[in-house]
Amino acid sequence: MVLFATVVSCSKDESVVVEEANYTIDLNLAMETDWELADAVLDLVNQHRATLDLPAIKRDQTYASAYAVEHTQYMIEKSRLSHDNFGVRSQALKDRGAKIVGENVAYGYETAEDVVHAWLNSPGHRKIIEGLFTHSGFGIIANERGDFYFTQLFYRK
Repeated sequence: MVLFATVVSCSKDESVVVEEANYTIDLNLAMETDWELADAVLDLVNQHRATLDLPAIKRDQTYASAYAVEHTQYMIEKSRLSHDNFGVRSQALKDRGAKIVGENVAYGYETAEDVVHAWLNSPGHRKIIEGLFTHSGFGIIANERGDFYFTQLFYRK
């Protein structure tokens, strides 16, 4: 409760500490994603983009995927979908040269086709897929019951 009050009512000195947040990440996290499923999702996203004459998105198996995995682990821990702390992921990628950042999340889909179909049928998710992005990172992990959680981070360099 004290932390909540401190965050809500920070002074100018405290906000400097917030602005200096540490965006480091363990790049080994990227290896925890289901890369077979991630590659299938990226292939379908790029097939859709090709129908609109949009350039293909390249796979980022380093920072964007590490941040995506970290967020997917967070969603699994909370047992819910969210875009919580997206600003942290976005700023971390911008600190590494990204100009814009977007994110799609999902839960419970068993195949790449199912999750991409669902995203394309959602105006907000479709807008991200069709955005002016150049790279994408993935956090696709099954929970203890075998249900997949998806985080796909998009960015433009």
